[in-house]
Amino acid sequence: MLISIRKMLAAAAAAALSIPAPGSAAQTGAPGYPQRPVRIVVNVSPGGGVDSVARIVSQHFHSVWNQPFVVDNRTGAGGSIGVELVAKAAPDGYTLLVCSSGIVTNAAIRPQSYDPVRDLQPITVLTSAPYLVLTTPSLPVANVKDLIALAKAKPGAVSFASAGQGSILHMSAELFVAMSGTQMLHVPFKGVALAYPAVASGDVNWVLGFPTSALPLVRAGRLKAIAVTGGARSKLLPDLPTIAESGVPGYDVRGWFGMFAPARLPADLVARLHAEAKRGMQMPEVVQRITREGAEVIANTPREFAAEVKAEYAKWRKLVKSPGMKF
Repeated sequence: MLISIRKMLAAAAAAALSIPAPGSAAQTGAPGYPQRPVRIVVNVSPGGGVDSVARIVSQHFHSVWNQPFVVDNRTGAGGSIGVELVAKAAPDGYTLLVCSSGIVTNAAIRPQSYDPVRDLQPITVLTSAPYLVLTTPSLPVANVKDLIALAKAKPGAVSFASAGQGSILHMSAELFVAMSGTQMLHVPFKGVALAYPAVASGDVNWVLGFPTSALPLVRAGRLKAIAVTGGARSKLLPDLPTIAESGVPGYDVRGWFGMFAPARLPADLVARLHAEAKRGMQMPEVVQRITREGAEVIANTPREFAAEVKAEYAKWRKLVKSPGMKF
């Protein structure tokens, strides 16, 4: 989901030319909001996918409301510093958060300085994408059913790599192992970029990866993609089946980038922020770019996003508390 900042901002700027000027009848901003610059906190470093999407939204908000929406990258403590800053901010619409689904898994693994269900007001999921199930090309499996059969025939012998202990890719793989009733060996790496070569060489059997970074390796024949993790097939890779339809019913994991505000934000501001975020993300240029990157614009409602956060938090907490699970 790494997205070119320059291309994304260019798309947003071009589309913004067709947006009505502030104060027109088409505007949906709350009366008097915003009257000063708004900060959009991003809890990771500049340049990645989360940061790029945040800048698209900030550009759109600025073009609509004629106030600066400043992206503020606040990193540290695995991303929790930026989240805590927003969770403790005044619920007035002047401090927002754009982050990944990692804030939920992090909180599920161990206590954080924030509670993702209690301390944040979901606005919308901006983009979402499934992960790919990637195996060593020479591994004698053609699909997920074959992988499960191999693991059951050799308990503990089949290995999977991850981007690190407790990462979203590790958690998602452990969920697959648990739901498939298998035993597999976890081999953590310091980032998925280091995990790919280990799987390509056969040192480790399989890994979950991001479409953007993994597809070049798949096309080069260095990795073999056998499934996607989402509940529905990927629009980018429609021929790849889901894990759920390949022998593990109910499995559904997708990474997302979402927007939050502090809890107790007034309902009118929640609705207006959601409406403009949705309008900005659904600009044709933005949708086309994100689709090419293997992701999908979601722009669901605050109520839907809140239910998703609550369900994900419960799912990961259940996994963490499973017997023998270590994070």
